[in-house]
Amino acid sequence: MNHKLLYRLADSTAVEALVDKWVAWPHTFSPVPYSLHMLNYQKKNLSSYLQKPGIHVESSANPKLLGGPFVNVPVERTAEIEQMLERMDKEHGATQQMAQDLIAFQNLLDKEATGQSLEPYYAVLPESLRGFIELLYDYNNRPIVRCIESLFYKSTHYKKHLQSLHLFTQTHDRARAYYMSTPRLPTDDSIEWTIPFARTEIDELFKLDNQPQPLSYIRELLGLDAGDDKKLISLLTDRPPYMAEKWQGSGIRVRYFGHACVLIEYNDVAILIDPFIAIQPSQGGIERYTFQDLPPYIDYVLVTHVHHDHCVFEALLRLRHKIGMLVVPKSSGIFYGDISMKLLARELGFSKVTEVDPLDSFSFSGGACIAVPFLGEHNDLPFAKSGYLICAGPQRLLFAADSNCLDRRMYENLSAEYGPIQTVFLGMECIGAPLSWVYGPLLPKLPEHKHCQSRRSKGSDAHAALNLLDAVQAERVYIYAIGREPWLQYFMALEPEDDDLYIKEISKVLEACERKGFADARRLYGKDQIYLGGEL
Repeated sequence: MNHKLLYRLADSTAVEALVDKWVAWPHTFSPVPYSLHMLNYQKKNLSSYLQKPGIHVESSANPKLLGGPFVNVPVERTAEIEQMLERMDKEHGATQQMAQDLIAFQNLLDKEATGQSLEPYYAVLPESLRGFIELLYDYNNRPIVRCIESLFYKSTHYKKHLQSLHLFTQTHDRARAYYMSTPRLPTDDSIEWTIPFARTEIDELFKLDNQPQPLSYIRELLGLDAGDDKKLISLLTDRPPYMAEKWQGSGIRVRYFGHACVLIEYNDVAILIDPFIAIQPSQGGIERYTFQDLPPYIDYVLVTHVHHDHCVFEALLRLRHKIGMLVVPKSSGIFYGDISMKLLARELGFSKVTEVDPLDSFSFSGGACIAVPFLGEHNDLPFAKSGYLICAGPQRLLFAADSNCLDRRMYENLSAEYGPIQTVFLGMECIGAPLSWVYGPLLPKLPEHKHCQSRRSKGSDAHAALNLLDAVQAERVYIYAIGREPWLQYFMALEPEDDDLYIKEISKVLEACERKGFADARRLYGKDQIYLGGEL
């Protein structure tokens, strides 16, 4: 072996963030939502798998059942799932009890508290909730058990020792099992590094994307020995990294990285929105930008909302060492499902986090970023969310995320305050999942089935999108790929078709914009590059 060689992470090496073997996302991270998700989703799915593992594996292979509660683990590994369930009960017994107590106490208050003082109920709080909650009414005298999220992060319910990174070679874009239903079991060719996410050693691992190191350094960093070298080298390459250069041109360069991830470069400032960065599978795939295509320093990362496909732990941790400021929307602090992204980011190891309310702003050279309201897409539940208006010289760019234009007047008000917004980036996931899909495990009780179906996590359809564009006086529109890139399948559970309703609604918008004489109107996919207000 050549000990002078320097290695970096191979282009096909994926690094998943895990919490107790499950993909890390906000509902498996913030302690109270995790307790409910574990109790009402993870455990139920694993128990169902143990009863009929063959059906789970068969269903996982059916494209029509993508996103269903099916555990995609080979039948011959059933014993490991049984052991996992036993360990979950042992490790999380007190946390599961807390989840049961929380729901039971909320339901008790719903039954008994009709406007009288809530003070006597502190004396009958379950032991698991004492010291962590506040009892409140809303203005209609409906009781609320307010979980003080910061206290739960300091409790035994937050188990940093169960956080880890799972390193493996991704063979093709659809190789990963659905993130929510299937735990990540160890394999002979993968490495699991047990380490709390906030540790700075993680930054040293991800600096390997652009700063190669000797094998001995990497081995020691991961706590491996020489016997692991064959497996480790399979995840590395000695080819020099591609060094992306900062944008030096005039005007604005916008690069689309897939889904809702966009990089804006202007006046030597780099702003990245909703980072979800693809890797290049070993067997190839569609053309894309990867981590190698990002500039060496990103001044601001803006996260629009806490959904798993916008607040992506895998990307945030991998980029943490090169991010100047992380900008997140403010939560209400009232409802446990309305996760504080500021607290979450700090527990992920981010030291510079700015929390924004609507119309909060910050300035940069030659421009400013303004947080703007973001309606819809959250099943009528309260959640931290924000769109962003970027002013760069005379250009105004609105990143509306998955906003559903439920009130045109709101966008008219924005345009009245900040002037015409020439360019809009918009998601049009106009069907969306029903209330029960992601949020069901968190709720004390579900509404009727018909109400769950009507309350969907959806963005704008064609009518709403055109209303938004008219309201802000747009001249260009770029519509996100809404999960159609193949590397999104394991996260979005979509099997898109060329003539599905999403495409029909998007086509209506693009055709209308063409008739209106828009300077540009198109659906983004995979990768794209857009120049505004300057020369190439």
